[in-house]
Amino acid sequence: MPESESSGARRWVVRCVVLLALVGGYLGLRFTVFTPDPVSVSTVAIETGTVEFTVTNSKAGTVKARRRSHVTAETGGRVVAIGYREGDLVERGDVLVRLNDASWLAQLELARQAVRVAEAREEEACLRRDRAGRELARKRKLAAQQIVSEDVLDQLEHVHRTAEVSCGATKAEVERARASVHAAETEVAKTLIVAPFDGVVAEVSTEVGEWVTPSPPLLTSPAVVDLIDPSSLYVSAPMDEVDSGRLRPGQRAKLTVDSRPGEAFAGRVLRIAPYVLDLEAQNRTVEIEIEFDDQEFAANFLPGTSADVEVVLEVRNDVTRIPTSALLEGQRVLVLVDGVLEERPVELGLRNWDYAQVTSGIQAGDRVVVSLDRIEVKAGAKAVASDDGPGSES
Repeated sequence: MPESESSGARRWVVRCVVLLALVGGYLGLRFTVFTPDPVSVSTVAIETGTVEFTVTNSKAGTVKARRRSHVTAETGGRVVAIGYREGDLVERGDVLVRLNDASWLAQLELARQAVRVAEAREEEACLRRDRAGRELARKRKLAAQQIVSEDVLDQLEHVHRTAEVSCGATKAEVERARASVHAAETEVAKTLIVAPFDGVVAEVSTEVGEWVTPSPPLLTSPAVVDLIDPSSLYVSAPMDEVDSGRLRPGQRAKLTVDSRPGEAFAGRVLRIAPYVLDLEAQNRTVEIEIEFDDQEFAANFLPGTSADVEVVLEVRNDVTRIPTSALLEGQRVLVLVDGVLEERPVELGLRNWDYAQVTSGIQAGDRVVVSLDRIEVKAGAKAVASDDGPGSES
């Protein structure tokens, strides 16, 4: 072989060796130094338990008080005393606000004096009647002996009858005077604004020295006191009209209140509105009322607080279930198998916000990924289970 050809062959061999060395070095680095770390994921083991089928409110519900009174004045007057302030507990009949009653007390005293005068007149008239009656009885005995004429007897009967009528009239005057006393007492009572039931004062909208007036016909004046019975709280929530046919009084419900995040409270459907609200043509709803099972604890909530409702329509016990957070679009899940994430389709039964019933696609011993909020968590990725997931493996 000529020397030039031999030299070219050697250079070609050297180049191949260098190329293979570079490729080998790259592959070695690729699968050692530059190999990405496995993704840390949270997993849960397949379990059996209860799954409930629920429907939820379409818009935020509201905590309300069944007994809430915006107490107004029955008569006009100047405020002279306020018995209770915001947050105070009151009992039925307690005086919340006192109005100036001087003029009405004067009217009441006049009415009582009129009763005394009427009673005196009654006594006088009835005494005359009794005397006329006794005189008539004596004259009748004499008339039987023909000592008194019929004309005298007739006069005495007229006097007795007149006295009897006068006595009856004065009795009526006494009753009228007593009715005037009752009317005056009623007006005096109107100057006391009292609690209609046991509750807590939510707001007092007047002050000492201010003038309050009753509501005129067909109009409503501002309330003097806003009183709430905290033992009568419930949740009013709008449900989508498509669910109205499945709702029934007595169904169990779960209540969540914005002021107590992370907690759920048991309740029952108390009432379903007999009509659908169509204030918004594209969002028609039916109002339902849900009562807390623990009314004593519910008294801690404030009326007006936002609340959400889950009404339980169906319950299945001892079924295979996974957290709803483990589901991907298209009814798929990721399962961690030998350090690799596998995607599997599943068939579902009942489901709610917490759990979904799985009828096929996974089996006992599988660990399903629930941390799906990262882009690197996908089928085919290498992964290890972290320690922060419920039921996770280390």
